Amino acid sequence: MTYTLTTAVGLPWAEALERTRDALSAQGFGILTEINVRSTFEAKLGVEAADAVGDYVILGACNPALASRALAAEPEIGALLPCNVVVRRGRDAEATTIEAIDPQTMVQLSDAPSVKEVADDAGTRLRKALADLGEAVR
Repeated sequence: MTYTLTTAVGLPWAEALERTRDALSAQGFGILTEINVRSTFEAKLGVEAADAVGDYVILGACNPALASRALAAEPEIGALLPCNVVVRRGRDAEATTIEAIDPQTMVQLSDAPSVKEVADDAGTRLRKALADLGEAVR
């Protein structure tokens, strides 16, 4: 089962991270959380663990209107919110990878028709954001 939407861009990691934030914002997503995995690994596990994971940030993206609709349909769906978006680049990588959770994952866990509608809308927006990242590079 594929559970992510993925693109790779030939941008330096920091620029790819900033453009990812911008692309998500353009699709109505705000960033609620940001976890710098590399920094956390370095602080808790040491430089070797940080180097092994490379540059790696998890953005907790949320579109409030979509989240509101999903929670109204099924309050338990909050356990799957916000949408995680990963921006990562290994030490020797030639491209930066951006991955978002595929909102259809929620549909597999819920029978509520409204959740499917929200997942479809969120998936369209996330795909557009990822496609825009690829277009920005050209």
